[in-house]
Amino acid sequence: MDQDAHHAAGQGSLLLQDQLCFALYAASRSVTTRYRPLLEELGLTYPQYLVMLALWEQDSVSVRDLGAALRLESSTLSPLLKRLEAADLIHRERRADDERSVVIRLTRAGADLREKAGTVPVAIGEAMGLTPEQDATAKYLLRLVTENVTGSRP
Repeated sequence: MDQDAHHAAGQGSLLLQDQLCFALYAASRSVTTRYRPLLEELGLTYPQYLVMLALWEQDSVSVRDLGAALRLESSTLSPLLKRLEAADLIHRERRADDERSVVIRLTRAGADLREKAGTVPVAIGEAMGLTPEQDATAKYLLRLVTENVTGSRP
């Protein structure tokens, strides 16, 4: 591919609008900003919401497995869990058979919050304005980028 073709494809260009990383950054900020008022009604931040989504999908999970699912380091996840526990949405307990392992469980309030949160994906989906096919394609491509950059599957 010659120099002009590289630039036309956005490869090797130093123009801001040609950068995929900038498009990802701008989209991420815009979407997160759209989430903020919806999550404030639930008493959650965006990272806390992601933790709750993972727990609504699979309750009683180890901190290690939760971190892997969310792609978060323990140093980032621990403060989130501490705040969710203080809000009585989760409970952390050490496993009886392995004191080194901590299991996260939803409290009744945490489980009940799921129903109230059901409107969030609908509102965000409407704000994004994608067709179901575009939504599926966007998720596929973003997962592919993540896998390629990290060298691992989620």
